[in-house]
Amino acid sequence: MKHFSPLRALRLAAVLLFAVAAVGCDAFRSLRDSNGMTAQGRPYELIIVCGHEAWNGALGDSLRAVFTKPVPYLNQTEPIFDVLRITERGYTGTVAQHRNILKLVVDPTLPQAEAGVQYDLTAEPQIIVTLQGPTQEALTEYLDAHRAELVQAFEQAERDRAIRYTEHYFAPEVSKAIEARFGVQMKVPRGYIVAVSQPDFLWARYEYPKASQGFFICSYPYEGPESLSPEALLAARNRFAARIPGPADGSYMTTSDAIEPSYRMFRLEGRLWCELRGFWDVSGDFMGGPFVSFTTVDTKTNRVFTLDGYVYSPKLHKRNFVRGVEHLLYQVHFD
Repeated sequence: MKHFSPLRALRLAAVLLFAVAAVGCDAFRSLRDSNGMTAQGRPYELIIVCGHEAWNGALGDSLRAVFTKPVPYLNQTEPIFDVLRITERGYTGTVAQHRNILKLVVDPTLPQAEAGVQYDLTAEPQIIVTLQGPTQEALTEYLDAHRAELVQAFEQAERDRAIRYTEHYFAPEVSKAIEARFGVQMKVPRGYIVAVSQPDFLWARYEYPKASQGFFICSYPYEGPESLSPEALLAARNRFAARIPGPADGSYMTTSDAIEPSYRMFRLEGRLWCELRGFWDVSGDFMGGPFVSFTTVDTKTNRVFTLDGYVYSPKLHKRNFVRGVEHLLYQVHFD
């Protein structure tokens, strides 16, 4: 295979976990030869390169199960990636310059299934993951065993693109307002405006012709571990979300009780966060959509800090809008 370094032919789990940790590292980009071309394709669009037999068999079934699995907590069914399948013959020109590419290669001379990850090979920013093995069955087994690492590698590539864009094109007035209110550095994509700014609450929104993204940040005293329980976080969310007015007089945002929000705890750069994910409604009106809320404790001030993003898009797909508010978390930096 041209450009496929044996140094990249590692077992799938190790390669992809390293890729997740090393995106942006120059040492990991040693196979770089993009000639300055700009990567093609839309966000969360994935090109899969494989033959008809593989695509129409068990391997293709596994690929679709992994990469077109529905995104949870959206109002309608949307896949985690928009998958476009092509054959090796069609892998030329602008197709080879796509932002996200997964290549499947069956080579009977190989002793086992292996994986390689390449960045910015024919365009920038680009990720190409190549899975090669002696049989379709071997590739299917690897794919099924390491589906989470594969999805994470492509999702992080998309997230890093969004973060890099925001680093260059951001709304300085919103960032300044956040730092003034909460002592937190946070770059917000250009297009957001501050709608409400109060001592313990800031609401910013980004209005599109047929959709809306928004987020609010709130802060309140930390009273011990119970402050981070699902019940406490939900009560706090409703208390602060009520400050976001709806279109009708007296209407306001609240959390939908039709489906219970999900709750999880995770660490990001050593900091513990709590996530709520669910749906919001407007009390007194007919509006709603998905939300995702991230909460941590600012140990310097001993206050709870919450970043809560929501989407309103009654006619357009919501996945990419939700991803946009999720990416805001990675712009938050505590002193």
